[in-house]
Amino acid sequence: MTTAQHTLTVFGISALALIALLMFRPDLGKQLTHSLFPLPMAEAQAVEAPALSALMEAPASVQTAAASEAPLTKEEKALLGTQKQQQWVTNWLSKRYRVANDATNMLVSTAYLTAREIKLDPLLILAVMAIESGLNPFAESPVGAQGLMQVMSKVHHERFQEMGGVQAALNPVANIRVGSLILKDYVTRGGSVEAGLKTYVGAANFATDSGYGSRVLAEYRRLKQVSAGQRVPTSTPVMASNTPAPAKAPAAESGNITIKIAPHNEIAGL
Repeated sequence: MTTAQHTLTVFGISALALIALLMFRPDLGKQLTHSLFPLPMAEAQAVEAPALSALMEAPASVQTAAASEAPLTKEEKALLGTQKQQQWVTNWLSKRYRVANDATNMLVSTAYLTAREIKLDPLLILAVMAIESGLNPFAESPVGAQGLMQVMSKVHHERFQEMGGVQAALNPVANIRVGSLILKDYVTRGGSVEAGLKTYVGAANFATDSGYGSRVLAEYRRLKQVSAGQRVPTSTPVMASNTPAPAKAPAAESGNITIKIAPHNEIAGL
């Protein structure tokens, strides 16, 4: 009886000491619980990030694939430029808008290939992309203009059908293609680059585009100098307008151009 009493006393004191220790060191309690009652180990699944090229891919039309295999005409060679010119443009845009060089290279390549297909100056496409979104493929305006070229996908939803629907508006390749087609259509109907840009920004029914066209053309001229191998500062501020730009509205699709401005003959493909 005496031995049993001493044993219970020792166990009681030990239990009290253990409880006191766990109160001051709760982390030890967790370790003890895990050691006594181990949780079943879940099999770790390797998560592999998709390649950047896969994120940039979009369904291509049969015409696009056929065009890439066809021999280049003289005009197409002029639109595509040389590999060195594209690299100069890529490096300059990457530094100016602080976008990774690999991503910028894909955007520039897409702009040049699209320009070849639709016969529009790639530097004009890139200038619009730069002014519209700062090369942010996921940009969206308060009125719903989306992507690199800030396309109103709800207005131009039919143009996205062959690329998977309006959800493709944030796909860089699809956005560049659709935006470029819209721009080319507006320039053709307006009779000049200025008129096309005025309609593109949704200011066709306004007296002024609040300097939007001037900003795009200023950026275009800088890109023209860069592609010619000239040194152009990347810190040059984008020209700002004195008055707020009108909101981009669905009415921009109407194409009722009233202004008559001489076209810019310097812009290829127009």
